[in-house]
Amino acid sequence: MQAAYSIGAVVAVAVVAAIAGQLAGGRTIAWIIVPYAALAVFLAGFCYRVAHWAASPVPFRIPTTCAQQKSLPWIRPGRLDNPSTLAGVLGRMGLEVLLFRSLFRNNDARLNQGRLVVSEAKYLWLAALAFHWSLLMILVRHLRLLVEPVPALLLAMERIDGFFQAGVPPVYLSDVVFACALAYLLARRFRDATVRYISQFSDYFALFVFAGIAITGLLMRYLTRVDVVSVKQFALGLATFHPQRPSALGLIFAVHLGMVSVLAAYFPFSKLMHMGGVFLSPTRNLANNNRAKRHVNPWNYPVKTHTYAEWEEEFRDKLKGADLPLEADHAARASAD
Repeated sequence: MQAAYSIGAVVAVAVVAAIAGQLAGGRTIAWIIVPYAALAVFLAGFCYRVAHWAASPVPFRIPTTCAQQKSLPWIRPGRLDNPSTLAGVLGRMGLEVLLFRSLFRNNDARLNQGRLVVSEAKYLWLAALAFHWSLLMILVRHLRLLVEPVPALLLAMERIDGFFQAGVPPVYLSDVVFACALAYLLARRFRDATVRYISQFSDYFALFVFAGIAITGLLMRYLTRVDVVSVKQFALGLATFHPQRPSALGLIFAVHLGMVSVLAAYFPFSKLMHMGGVFLSPTRNLANNNRAKRHVNPWNYPVKTHTYAEWEEEFRDKLKGADLPLEADHAARASAD
């Protein structure tokens, strides 16, 4: 049902975007107001979430470790899994952000006929890595729509991405990889009973929005052949805050733009914010140097305490009525003896 609700929501977005993009009264809203509003929500939400995480007090070192901590000179420490220096933290974060090292080392534990079977989850790691890197390549490639003249570096990356030269226009490798990785992630949500059980609306919704963006993008490039010059004029107008309503971009581009706008507005409030949160996770971005350095809470302030002696004096009558021993009386008798 969660998947059905998310599919319904994505289809509703597509229908609204298609209708609004074709009606004379809705073109200004669909083509100009909605993209700007989505960008504003994305920037404000992203900055707020990052600022909120950055302001969270972390007075003590709480890194997640899975190797030997640095201690005696003849004991070899885990420099990446239990870093004690800034260089170790940078290496650990670099491997995590660029290669998803923790996901690569992830295991899948299941009960099979009453026996615990532990297996690797390398397909999930490969699909996630392919999804993120191909998405990054697609985003970088789309920068050519926002700048004029197009930098030589972007042109070189585009040539490398389309080196297959399969047909006209050339098939981009990033498009194929992204579609395959997204299909695997969606199939895993449906095929795996455990993953399906814990999946919520937000898990399906993000994937289906990505699927809608990918499908409409592939259709425009390889089937309907949208006018790239008109697309660039429209994108440059938005980027320079001189927007113009396009007249020849068609229905599929309207749906594509609506999907991108929904994804941008939804991004700061979803699990997709792990893109910014991974850098602010104290379990990963802190060096584990607790044995070498004492960390004192800088926010310590005087707190009124209630000692046991004060508590015993407060409830003396009740404690005596319950025939419970009192430490104050015992100490007094001991000193008298």
